[in-house]
Amino acid sequence: MDGGIRTGTDAFKCLALGATMVFVGRPVLWGLACAGAKGVRDVMALLRDELELTMRLSGCPSLKDISAGLVIHESNLVPKL
Repeated sequence: MDGGIRTGTDAFKCLALGATMVFVGRPVLWGLACAGAKGVRDVMALLRDELELTMRLSGCPSLKDISAGLVIHESNLVPKL
């Protein structure tokens, strides 16, 4: 998946829906612009921490445990009239 990844939960959803890799571009550039190499490290650490928290909250001890059944689309929640 390439594009639109801004948070660790975005990465989780992509992995759950079948992505084998998730590329992060814009957040890295934001970090680079704000604080250079340290900013990039900080952004990547934040994304990793968000992904790990999402995995823990979803009951996924490893990446291989992430599955499509963990993603609920809003169309499944809205009652149809």
